[in-house]
Amino acid sequence: MSVVHQLSSGWLLDHLAFINNIDYQLCQHCEPTSNKTVPISSPHCGSLNVTSTLPVELSATSKVYELVTKPETDEREKNKVLMQKYTFRAELFNVTKPYVTTTDCIAFRQGNKVETQKNSSINSFNCENQECVKDEDSVCTVRKKNKRSIVFNQGELDAMEYHTKIRGLILDGTTQLVQEGLKSGLLCSLSEEQEIDNKTTPVELGSCGLAELCDMAKQLPLVDENELETVQSIDADISVPEQDVFSRITQNSSNFTKIIILMGQKYLLPPKSSFLLSDLSCMQPLLNYGEKYDVIVIDPPWQNKSVKRSKRYNYLSSWQIKQIPIPKLAAPNCLVITWVTNRQKHLQFVKEELYPYWSVETLTEWHWVKITRSGEFVFPLDSPHKKPYEGLVLGRVRRKMVSTLREPEMTVLPIPDHKLIVSVPCTLHSHKPPLTEVLKDYIVPDAKCLELFARNLQPGWTSWGNEVLKFQHVDYFITPETRN
Repeated sequence: MSVVHQLSSGWLLDHLAFINNIDYQLCQHCEPTSNKTVPISSPHCGSLNVTSTLPVELSATSKVYELVTKPETDEREKNKVLMQKYTFRAELFNVTKPYVTTTDCIAFRQGNKVETQKNSSINSFNCENQECVKDEDSVCTVRKKNKRSIVFNQGELDAMEYHTKIRGLILDGTTQLVQEGLKSGLLCSLSEEQEIDNKTTPVELGSCGLAELCDMAKQLPLVDENELETVQSIDADISVPEQDVFSRITQNSSNFTKIIILMGQKYLLPPKSSFLLSDLSCMQPLLNYGEKYDVIVIDPPWQNKSVKRSKRYNYLSSWQIKQIPIPKLAAPNCLVITWVTNRQKHLQFVKEELYPYWSVETLTEWHWVKITRSGEFVFPLDSPHKKPYEGLVLGRVRRKMVSTLREPEMTVLPIPDHKLIVSVPCTLHSHKPPLTEVLKDYIVPDAKCLELFARNLQPGWTSWGNEVLKFQHVDYFITPETRN
C-alpha cells in the first residue's frame, strides 16, 4: 500500500513502497540444452535491433524461492526455476536534507539587496564622473535596471496571491500528516551524525534515448493499419519488429511481469499493464485500441525557463496540449487530472481554457507536497522561487458531450476540495507519486485508467508517452539476491 496515513487534510504516501509492492520477481525456467535463453546476469544485452520478450517471467505474487522439478529424472534439468527479485533503488528516494534552506533564502535576499545598493552606488559614481546625467537614455536604462530589481511582474504577483490563499492549508495539513509519519516510523528525525549525503550516485543508463527513438520511428516505413492488429500481446515469448512498439499497443495481460528488450536495453513490464511508445503526432494507435477510460491522468511537458536552458525535454505549447483527444478517450463521467507547475499562467490555462475546450468541468485543485525523510519541506514554504508543492487540477467530463454506452455502475463520492498528497519525492526528474490508492473512493470499481506523458508503467493502467518506459529500465532496479 502506498497510503500510509489518511487524515481529513489528505494522504501521506510511500512512493517507494508502492513500486516495490508490485513485486517484480524474476522466474526463469532454465533449459541447459537450449541456446535460445538470453542471459539475465547483465542489465544490457548488446545492440539488438529488435524488440523481444525473453523466456522469463516475473511473478507478481510468489515470494518463495524454491527449486521446482518434475518426478521424471530426465525432466529435472529442464524445469529448474531461478527466482530473482527486483526492487527499485532506495537511494533514489534518499532525500534527507532540504534542497534549499530558509537560511539560504535569507542570504539570497540579503545578497540581492546588497548587490542592488552596490550597483546603485556605482551607477551614481559613474554618472557624476562621466556626466552621464546629460545622457537621458543612459539615465533611463539605469533606472529601468534598478526598477526591475524591486518590482514584480504580473505573473509573480499572481503566484504570491495564490500562495497566500493556500499557505495555511499546506502548512497545517502537512504538519498533521508528518506528525503521524513520525509516530509510525515512516519518517524519522535524523541527527547530524545519522544524516547521509543527499547526493545519490547517478544511475548510468544505456545510450538508448526513448524520445529520440520516437523521432527515429517516424523515418520507418509506414505500417498498414488495416493489416496490423491493434494490440501485441506479451503473453508468450515472441520477437517483433521495433516499429510495432510505435504502431500499436503493447500489452502484458498476464499475472506475471515480463522483460522486453528495446535497442539492447531491458525494461520491466508489470502485470496487467499496457503502453504505447509515441509522441503527440502518433496517437492514432491509442485511439484504435478502442478503450474508454474512467480516469485520465495527464502530466504535460510545460514550457518554462529552466526547461529552455537545460533542454532536458521538448515542451509543448498550449495549442499542442489542446490537441490531445481527451473527448475520444474518455468514458462518461471520466475523472481528468492534470499536473500543473506553480506558474499561474499554466493553472489558469487548464481551468479557463483547456478543460472547457475538452468539455471537462473543473472540480477542484489538490496539492502534492514534497518533504524530506525527516518531514521538512524540500524548499522553504515561503521561498520566493521554487515552492515545496505542485498542483493537480481535477475535473469530470460532462456527460452530455460523450457517448452513454458505458455508464458508471455506482455513484462515487464527490471529489473533496484542496486535498494534500504528501510524500518524499524521487530524485529522478518528474517521477510523480502514484494516484491509484488515493483515487479509489472517487472512481468506479475496476476503473479503466490511462496516464498520458507517462514515464513508468502501473499494473492495471494503460500508459502513453515518448518516454513511457523510462523508469522501467532495469538499471533503476537492483537484485539483492538470486537463489535456486
